[in-house]
Amino acid sequence: MLEWASLMNTIISPVNIEQRKNIDLQAGDTVRVHQKIQDKGKTRLQVFEGIVLARKHGSEAGATFTVRRVSQSVGVEKIFPLYSPNIDKIEVVKRSKVRRSKLYHIREKAAKEIRRQMRNMVMMNTVMDDEEPKTEEAVVEDEAVTETPVETVPEKEEVVAEEKTEEAK
Repeated sequence: MLEWASLMNTIISPVNIEQRKNIDLQAGDTVRVHQKIQDKGKTRLQVFEGIVLARKHGSEAGATFTVRRVSQSVGVEKIFPLYSPNIDKIEVVKRSKVRRSKLYHIREKAAKEIRRQMRNMVMMNTVMDDEEPKTEEAVVEDEAVTETPVETVPEKEEVVAEEKTEEAK
């Protein structure tokens, strides 16, 4: 019986509803959400930091907010319930002035920016491939540079083999 009670206390911790009501989350804020995650019977905190795209349902029991971040050039969005006991802490890192209450247009802007960068990368690769052919003088100079003798360092196996032959003599 004691094990069950202690397990329930670790899973469901009370949420300070008044404190969560007073959090002034708005679209455009950069927030850091500390989320509780269960791993093999242990609880750990995972931090998700990103931009608040929307806040829905005001301050009622089912209030949610959507957070977006770009991780390894892939956009990731999570919808968090405001009063969830699995959320340990919500920190507002930065405030931005925005003119809209829902910032869903940021998704397309990010995709458009990535497409523009990819287009520039493709253009740069074609420029590198389309270099002018070298003149005969430039080819002769390149060959002269590569023909200079370079001393090679013997590998370990060769050095060990030479030492063994000297010892045998």
